[in-house]
Amino acid sequence: MADPVTPPTPTDAERARTILAAAGSLALTATATEDRFDHVVLHAVDAAARLLLLDPADPRLTAALAAAPHSGLAVYAEVTDVAPVAVRERVRARLALSGRLTPAGPGTLVLRPARAALSEDDTVRTLDAAALGAAAPDPLAAQEAELLDHLDTGHADLLAELARPARADALTGVVAVRPLRLDRTGLVLRLERAATHQDVRVPFRTAAQSPHDVGPRIQELLDPTGTRAHR
Repeated sequence: MADPVTPPTPTDAERARTILAAAGSLALTATATEDRFDHVVLHAVDAAARLLLLDPADPRLTAALAAAPHSGLAVYAEVTDVAPVAVRERVRARLALSGRLTPAGPGTLVLRPARAALSEDDTVRTLDAAALGAAAPDPLAAQEAELLDHLDTGHADLLAELARPARADALTGVVAVRPLRLDRTGLVLRLERAATHQDVRVPFRTAAQSPHDVGPRIQELLDPTGTRAHR
């Protein structure tokens, strides 16, 4: 039987939607005045990628919204994706969105993004509203933190084993292997050295459809023939 085709990595739009799905808050800045509002609660993201925010009741924001045209207040939002595991340099990505902010009922604001920029791996990639709205968050997003913590605290031996297929020079001087990111298509491992680190992606043989699939997908990598007992 032929080996399964490795599933493709998430698209930039999917990564952006995943970051939003996992975020609890964001920072808002009014474009015209540069007034900044930190820790605005991100309540939900709907199917059209509109962000539903809890009104922070800041009088400056209330005044700015009242003075804004009917189309809403021009703002940009910033979301930081931080690794749930305490590794060196925990920021994995930053997402910036620009659009219009309008009231959406008592205590609720809605931000309709027109553009987005994803900063990740020392590169910045732009997205438009259509791409963001068409994408879906990763099915593991809500449980990623719990799953990574479980791997980090209870399965250091398995993480080291998963890292072995990496190039020999990548493993030179490595003192610890930590889980950095998890999505339906694979796991990113942080190879820590005394003063530096390197990230390597370990792709699953088949994509995970839910958090319950993560254990079997890792088992497939450790034991492609299925002859070892599950750990």
